[in-house]
Amino acid sequence: MDAVVMAGGLGTRLDMGEKPMVKLLGRPLIDYVLTALEESSIDRIFVAVTPNVPKTRKWVVDRNIEVVDTPGEGYVPDMIFAVETANIQNPVMIVMSDLPLLKGDIVDEILDVYDDVPEPALSVHVPLGTHGKIGTKPDALFNYEGHFITPAGVNILDGMLIRFEQEDHHLVLDRIELALNVNTAEDLKICESVLDKDEYNFDF
Repeated sequence: MDAVVMAGGLGTRLDMGEKPMVKLLGRPLIDYVLTALEESSIDRIFVAVTPNVPKTRKWVVDRNIEVVDTPGEGYVPDMIFAVETANIQNPVMIVMSDLPLLKGDIVDEILDVYDDVPEPALSVHVPLGTHGKIGTKPDALFNYEGHFITPAGVNILDGMLIRFEQEDHHLVLDRIELALNVNTAEDLKICESVLDKDEYNFDF
């Protein structure tokens, strides 16, 4: 399976310049995501950028990862544009560039689940309580089978059906690594605190 990393947003809430290039313990946020994908069984990695993020584009090119230049018309139009431009015909993982705690084994766990479900798409969520463990506030909240869940910023879609609404399997994982999208300066501080712990010891 291929992966497309969405890295073209302005990151206005964070207000630290190009969001993918914001430094976390000396590394750009996007570097953590790309490393996780490289350590997984994902085959090819594409990074979707917009005219808003020239520094991100240069950094990705220098890292020898393929860039897809999208128009910057919004998340969904740019995602569709990237998948079609990369000519991805099979299922593809779409990942946000602001998930610095993502790990290769989590990516592979998601892929393993997708292999066993009948739906053409899969969306990853975390329970609302996962956010409570680390003090983050989700941007969106859904009631799923009587439980509140939040989207994690990782999805799998069928590339052949990328322009169509796809029935998706809701995968709910109680992993704080998936609850930490960096949208604010406080989120960045929480990530720093987590990464300072010994090998993800989450006993705060």
